[in-house]
Amino acid sequence: MRRLLKNFQLSVLPVPGRLIAVIFFVLLFLIPVMTDNQFLIRMFTFTSIYTIFAVSWDLLSGYTGQVNFGHALFFGVAAYSSALMYKYLGWQPWATIPLSILVAVAAGVLTCLPAMRLRGPYLSLLTMAFPLMLAGIVLALRKYTGGEQGISNLPMISATPTGNYYTCLLLMTVSVLIMWKLTDAGSRYVRTGLIFHAIREDEIAARATGINTIRYKLLAFAIGGFFSGLAGTLQAHAVIGSIYPQSLVLTTSFLAIIWVVFGGIVSIYGAVVGVFTLYPLVELASTFQHSIRGLFEAMLDNPALVPLVKILQAIHAVAGRPMIVLSVIVVLILLFMPEGLAVWIRDKMERECPRCKLSNGAWRRECRACSAPLR
Repeated sequence: MRRLLKNFQLSVLPVPGRLIAVIFFVLLFLIPVMTDNQFLIRMFTFTSIYTIFAVSWDLLSGYTGQVNFGHALFFGVAAYSSALMYKYLGWQPWATIPLSILVAVAAGVLTCLPAMRLRGPYLSLLTMAFPLMLAGIVLALRKYTGGEQGISNLPMISATPTGNYYTCLLLMTVSVLIMWKLTDAGSRYVRTGLIFHAIREDEIAARATGINTIRYKLLAFAIGGFFSGLAGTLQAHAVIGSIYPQSLVLTTSFLAIIWVVFGGIVSIYGAVVGVFTLYPLVELASTFQHSIRGLFEAMLDNPALVPLVKILQAIHAVAGRPMIVLSVIVVLILLFMPEGLAVWIRDKMERECPRCKLSNGAWRRECRACSAPLR
């Protein structure tokens, strides 16, 4: 405990970004204590699940350069595997979730095998085809998979929404920490981050130095499949209690890309910021749309309020298309913050030492470790 406290004082408190991250996660754990609003608890449960999904895409596509447009394959195959095990074998989530995650890992490895010789847009197009093929299989075997109706009445992990929230939040926190450590190029003990960076920058040069790039690309797909599969099973057993073919559509994969690019690709924390900014924004916009609709319908009987009603109708029309608003926000972020919102904010708060590469507060004139000038 003394060593942990010392590391916290030396590595977290002096760095604004890390301190904000700690406060943010503490507040997430306090949400059910501060409010009993079931809408907020359900919304942040979804957000935690999608954070795991988005960070896993960042690990695979951001850090290794294997741009995957079909990441929903791992998400959907794990959810369907868990649902089918429950439906036909009667197994409970504590047994189906680990096995379904292993199925997603196997799907990741099998996806990587035909993609070994492909790069760039060819790899992206190939990965895009896999969830479409799985969706076709699900619809063709509707007798067993339920087709468009999906599989419903799945058992939940916890009996209460708060229990499901804490389960998803705890798993999200642990998953993000593991993926952050796996991609940390400066880690003394885990070297995968440095190798992933090398493969992304120049795979031929990495192979020339003796790195088995095929092994590490398989590892990246397996890790991406593991955590994406975890997210898929959590959505099926912790929030909605069912699974539908919609989880395999391309929109699911593209949403992960949008969240990561918005927050900051190749940063892990950027994906967290992207999901926790955009997903609640879309959900609150949908709720706001219903409130506005009820308001202007109540004002239609008063002729004097017709101009105000037209303004509210215009706002209602915009709020009813959150994906358009989301796209506009992402375009603006890419124009003015090309590295992502989280990276832009971090660069405003922190400054890297040119000598020892340690992060310091932007207000410091000298490095807190080696006293090198920062300005």
